[in-house]
Amino acid sequence: MASASLGRQLVACLLNVSEARSKDLVETVARAALYNSEGVRREGTTVLNIFNDHDYNRSVITIVASIHSVTEAVLSACEEACGLIDMRAHTGVHPCMGSVDLVPIYPLGEEVGVEDCAKEARAVARGLTERVRGTSAFLFGWADAPLQRGLAHRRKEMGWFKKTTDLLTIRPDVGPPPQKRFGLTGVGASPYVMNCNVTIDTQDMAVGRSIATAIRESTPGGLPGVQVLALPHEGAVEIACNVESVKGVAPSHLTGGEPWPSFSVDGQTYCHAPASCITARVAELAERQGVGTKGTALVGFTPRECRGYAEFALSQGIAEFWKEQRRIRM
Repeated sequence: MASASLGRQLVACLLNVSEARSKDLVETVARAALYNSEGVRREGTTVLNIFNDHDYNRSVITIVASIHSVTEAVLSACEEACGLIDMRAHTGVHPCMGSVDLVPIYPLGEEVGVEDCAKEARAVARGLTERVRGTSAFLFGWADAPLQRGLAHRRKEMGWFKKTTDLLTIRPDVGPPPQKRFGLTGVGASPYVMNCNVTIDTQDMAVGRSIATAIRESTPGGLPGVQVLALPHEGAVEIACNVESVKGVAPSHLTGGEPWPSFSVDGQTYCHAPASCITARVAELAERQGVGTKGTALVGFTPRECRGYAEFALSQGIAEFWKEQRRIRM
């Protein structure tokens, strides 16, 4: 059973791996976070969700563990992924650079700070390059001490957004120059980041790019904390959003009078744009161009949902929660 104190020490890792077309492979990676090489379950660890996207050929595995056990769980999953995913054979419309493309670690409990997560993230980066020869990593967010450069900034520096990048020209923060077999892995820490994807009913990428630009945080009038790509997806265009948590509360003119969901990290209040707000903004902008929307996908959970489900899963002894979540109503 999970004690009350365990919830206060929880962290989440939304592990991004460059494979979605073999669900068995991705589930093998997820189980590596949960069980050691002898098949013994790691206490205090659960996998809440596995989000697969065939067109992107990318999966997001939501691992939750205590701050004291997250490094080994995540490292084991990364090691398994690197053994199974060869970037030389990878195809997909979503930009990626590594077999394990992204390892973000976020605090969930009151007794965990972002600096604690940053320490574990750096341990993951070192451990991966030591365990799997030929792997390399760059750091972002709080793990990128002392600069704390954000993920979008670091991805641009590493050439993540380019269609072709000469890996040998990249200088990773940890490990040797990247190899084609494994590519390059981003490892970092920050307050929670959600992924929210809205599909618009068109194949016109120009329309998608204009909407992405309009809602991006860096655009005047854009949504705070929202980083956006427009990508072709299942015969339409997907507005794929990374939704970063931002300090304070959102200005009222952005919320329609409704407060954005908030939570506390290191005694500081953070909030995040809800999926409903992003969907409404995308729908409004699309309608102006005579385009409708087809649906919204939240990759994983909100910060509050993530902690709530994790506490429930751990209290019930459910390691492979992704198999159970559809029948569980909370």
